[in-house]
Formats: sequence, structure tokens, C-alpha cells
Amino acid sequence: MKIITIIGARPQFIKAAPVSRVLREQVQELIIHTGQHYDANMSDIFFDELNIPKPDYQLGIGSGSHGKQTGDMLAGIEEILLKELPDYVLVYGDTNSTLAGSLAASKLHIPIIHIEAGLRSFNKKMPEEVNRILTDHISEYLFCPTDTAVRNLENENITKNVFNIGDVMYDAVLYNQELAKEKSTIIQDHELSDNQYHLITIHRAENTDDPERIKNILEALNEIDTLKVWPIHPRTKNVLSNMGYDLEKIHNLKVIDPVGYLDMLTLEAHSKKSLLTQAGFKKKPTL
Repeated sequence: MKIITIIGARPQFIKAAPVSRVLREQVQELIIHTGQHYDANMSDIFFDELNIPKPDYQLGIGSGSHGKQTGDMLAGIEEILLKELPDYVLVYGDTNSTLAGSLAASKLHIPIIHIEAGLRSFNKKMPEEVNRILTDHISEYLFCPTDTAVRNLENENITKNVFNIGDVMYDAVLYNQELAKEKSTIIQDHELSDNQYHLITIHRAENTDDPERIKNILEALNEIDTLKVWPIHPRTKNVLSNMGYDLEKIHNLKVIDPVGYLDMLTLEAHSKKSLLTQAGFKKKPTL
């Protein structure tokens, strides 16, 4: 049996790590990396530190509008599927890579496996919501992280081949906790003290692309007296630069480059509180 796994964004690299380890014990797996996250700190480091097999195909799509990015991915993925003729295509989550992979497979009548199926924000203004709904409705096997996700699918009349398998992101946390403790030096490198800082992440388009909302978020950060550590996302950095916003106006803020997964686990575990405006850990890791 041959399965092609399609990934392109940082959370998908993390989710793929525990799944690929098991898959490759039983079937042939090939990985397509769309290049949705292409910065070395946003991509390469994850394959290196999480022992994810190197992608068999690199599309190198990069950034762009939703339509252009998804269209370029769709064309590139279709070409590979026609060459490899896999038995299944496996996709994760709700990114443009997810949608492009699902559409390419569907058009070629290749069954789709969707991991993290059934999640809903009930806000169709979010591109991720549209991606996950469309992917769920054309998938053959739907692996859900929670009972709520299963019920969401039931409410949309999707009941065949639906399974609650638990959260693969939590599996990744459990697997990598000890590795993070052994390898990460992020706390020492930035001279941080245990439980003496807030960890910040901001990158969702609903926040960054709304000038009033991002301004309100930053003003709220300024009201927190504790040291704030922010591994800034390249997209957010560009948005703030275009706004002409000076982050030095926020007192006690330490802005650092994007970090790998093991460093992020460590920052999360040692923080006083994590202020995540994206999908974050359900449970604080214990290192």
C-alpha cells in the first residue's frame, strides 16, 4: 500500500511526526511538502529536530494570495499523484495545503484520509473553516480528535468511516517532552527565569489583518507588567512593519525569532502564562 502525505505548514510537520513513524512500519509513505511555510525557522528545523522523514517532493510554493497559493499547490500535487498513483492521500488540519491536496486527490478519485476532521469554529470568514469543511465532505476516512468533532460531522450528515482517535498534537507533546528537556537551551540562551514571563504568539489573519484588532491586542500586552517573550511570526512582523508600529512602545517585551518545536515546548512549559492567539497546546507541557 502506498500513501502520500501532504504537509506544508508548521503545525502539520508536528502532527506528521508521530503518525509517519507508525505508518512507515506498515506501508510505503511518500511526503509532499508544498512549501507553504518555507522559512528555515518555520520549516527545515522541524524536520531536523523531530526526526520527520525528509520530503520526497518539495513544491516550494511559498506565499501568495489564497487563490494563487492553493491553485499552484493543486497543479503541483496533481502532477505528483498522477506519477505515483497512491492508494490514499493523507492530509492534516485546515490549511491551503490541506485543501489543495484534498481537491487534487478527489479529482483523481483517490481516497482521502483527513486527520483532525470535524473541527469547527462556525466562522466561515476564516479561510481555515472553509478548508476544513470542504476537506471533510470529500474525505473517505475522517479521524477526529474529540467527541465534539465527531458530533460536528454528524450534524453535517457525515457518519461513515468517522473515528475518534484522539489528538495527534498531544501525542507529539508526549513523545517530545523528554527530547525537549534534553536538547533545548532556549531558556538559558535568553536568560529567562522559570514562571517569570508570559509567552506570546500572534499570527491569525483575523487578528493581524485587522488594524484595529491588532492595535487593541498590542495595547493589551502593554498593560501586562511581567516580562513578555514573543517568538514573532514572519507574517506578523511584516504586517507590523507595514503599519509602521514600533514594538519598543510595549514595555518589558522581548521579541525573538521564530523557534523550533522543542524550544516552543520548553518556552510553554516554563512560562508563567501563555497568551496564544492561535491553536495552542490543550495542556501545558511538563518538562
